[in-house]
Amino acid sequence: MPDNDNNDTSREILNRLDRIANALERSAPAVASSCDLSLADAFVWQADRAVLQPIKSVNRIALELLHGIDRVRDILLRNTERFAQGLPANNALLWGARGMGKSSLVKAAHATINANKNGRLKLIEIHREDIESLPLLMNMLRTSEDRVIIFCDDLSFDGDDTSYKSLKAVLEGGIEGRPENVIFYATSNRRHLMPRDMMENERSTAINPSEATQEKVSLSDRFGLWIGFHNCSQEEYLSMVKRYVEYYKLEGVPPGELKSRAIEWAATRGSRSGRVAWQFIQDLAGEMGISLSQ
Repeated sequence: MPDNDNNDTSREILNRLDRIANALERSAPAVASSCDLSLADAFVWQADRAVLQPIKSVNRIALELLHGIDRVRDILLRNTERFAQGLPANNALLWGARGMGKSSLVKAAHATINANKNGRLKLIEIHREDIESLPLLMNMLRTSEDRVIIFCDDLSFDGDDTSYKSLKAVLEGGIEGRPENVIFYATSNRRHLMPRDMMENERSTAINPSEATQEKVSLSDRFGLWIGFHNCSQEEYLSMVKRYVEYYKLEGVPPGELKSRAIEWAATRGSRSGRVAWQFIQDLAGEMGISLSQ
């Protein structure tokens, strides 16, 4: 009888261990496999499944419609063109005022350069909360023959978030470093990607305050290009509205009325920006019964 009891106990333990092993296998992240970048020009990184989701139609605005940012547009275009040609290029941080076309410029620059590269320049969007999976994504892309822009929109870090350390290592500091065929573009409202009170808290609680602050600031240093976007003037805002009206042929509104309505629209929102101009155009086109499909 004791032997039977021991056998039953052993079988029960083995069954439990088997169930635990199966549960761990199901919860483990998928093993990264080679990615087929020929499926599309743009993808979204699904970190939980380690999969690149092809995007057939990218939500973007034509480059010629991005008005009032000519200088920064040319800087990013030159950097992207060099990268697409296989020449040295920098990671880019597009920072500054909300609604001034940071993410729109990244997507438009990709489309413009890619049109001359036979689709060999790819755009992959990674969500802010998936930054810690960036090393896995870059390893998947390392052997690809395509050139790849990894793009993170609205990148910032708060509180006790330490995932910025993964980003620092991947961009420049890791053993393998950034793959030659990959570049990283990010947009943020913050130049240093972290709020001032977060850095000041690090300074006040650290044994060596200057070193703690430098660790935070050094993340931005990994970006060779800092491209600043600033609030536009009323003249620039009205010029944006006019460009949209001409591009989409929204005829029939007298210039004086168009100007006054655009100014009133911006006043109700408390700001002037490319986004506000686009929202005004959407309202105007809807009122006129005109589609804005490009």
